[in-house]
Amino acid sequence: MSEPRAIEVVCADGVVLRGHIWPHARGDKAGTVIVNPATGVLASYYHRYAMFLAGRGFDVVTYDYRGIGASRMTRLRGCGHRWRDWGERDFEAVLRLARRLDPGAPLMVVGHSIGGALPGLAESATGITRMLTVGAQYAYWRDYAAAHRPRLFLKWHVAMPVITALCGYFPGKRLGWLEDLPKGVANEWSFRGARIELSHPEAERGDVLRRFASISAPILAVGLTDDEIGTPQAIRRALGYYTGAKPTQLLLSPGDFDRPAIGHFGLFHSRHAPDFWLDTLLWLRDGINPWPGKVL
Repeated sequence: MSEPRAIEVVCADGVVLRGHIWPHARGDKAGTVIVNPATGVLASYYHRYAMFLAGRGFDVVTYDYRGIGASRMTRLRGCGHRWRDWGERDFEAVLRLARRLDPGAPLMVVGHSIGGALPGLAESATGITRMLTVGAQYAYWRDYAAAHRPRLFLKWHVAMPVITALCGYFPGKRLGWLEDLPKGVANEWSFRGARIELSHPEAERGDVLRRFASISAPILAVGLTDDEIGTPQAIRRALGYYTGAKPTQLLLSPGDFDRPAIGHFGLFHSRHAPDFWLDTLLWLRDGINPWPGKVL
């Protein structure tokens, strides 16, 4: 397998993102996969999964959103980048790059957490062939698992906005709470309501709904029974925006993989290469649900 190639992606507003292209192994190409990370998670966390997919016939694009990891600017304090920028500008630019690299290839998206909601904000997402989402939601606090809701509310919707106001950005890495976040991203998370479009100016809300509705790709939406953030209710709420798509919502459990716990982040750990990663090939390559008995 070829070595990954470092890339720079220039967004429409001039912001430069950094990432990698993982070329497919020799033989027939199965398609192109873009991996959208979760909030505050480095693209490097998904590199082993990208390598796995590349070894099985896919070209894979991994990248950091603006303000995160390799795409972080020198000074994060006071930066106004928002979640919506990650979809409307960052993912949009990566989509265009992927299409330029191979215009005729099937184009798949693997979206983790917020990464599964961002496609609905991108104008070019109508060209997506299939989507696989894992714990995909947009952090409406009432959708957190009931037993963990008070703790998560205090952490992400009380402590985070206070710390962000004091620091001018969210110093998540110093606190051991994911990576540092731009102020706009942290506040959009903290103050998110039940409707995603309400984070946009009123005049733009209709366009947000139109972009979500314009996506017709089949979506396989995976949730886990021990995911305190990406609960079935949270995933269902996000899927509700993809009104033109064909969604299938699943609920897996750690026991399905002989594990005591997995949670919101675990499925992208390399320990799942022999099970979950291998199963995802059936969907990404052939459009077949590998877990038909787990449909909600």
